[in-house]
Amino acid sequence: MAQPMISVETTITATIDRVWTAYTSPDHVTHWNFASDDWHCPRATGDLHESGAFSSRMEARDGSMGFDFEGIYTTIVERERIEYAFGDRHAIVSFLPEGDQVRVRVAFEPETEHPVEQQREGWQAILDNFGKYAARLQDR
Repeated sequence: MAQPMISVETTITATIDRVWTAYTSPDHVTHWNFASDDWHCPRATGDLHESGAFSSRMEARDGSMGFDFEGIYTTIVERERIEYAFGDRHAIVSFLPEGDQVRVRVAFEPETEHPVEQQREGWQAILDNFGKYAARLQDR
């Protein structure tokens, strides 16, 4: 039986265009796609259309471990929603404009190797990094 999806979210004071670009452009993804400062994302690729592939390399800064987070976009509704499959799991990213802010919500199917709370914390940390990064872009 499949577990229910886990949701994390953040709210960013920025335009929807800025948030969308920061989330979807591989050049931006490398600046925020990691859960803690001892990790980084040295490279990312993305072909943002339905059936397009994406990949983000996530590595410990000391080189001790790393992995490729890869998937296929299944639904793209520009500036509103991205759905993707990664392995046998699925995720939905929603972009919800609210005045001068955008709420970004990520819902994902958990895996069975790690506790649900650990997965929630990791995905929330990455989304928090994204929010800080996107807000700084707005200030430029």
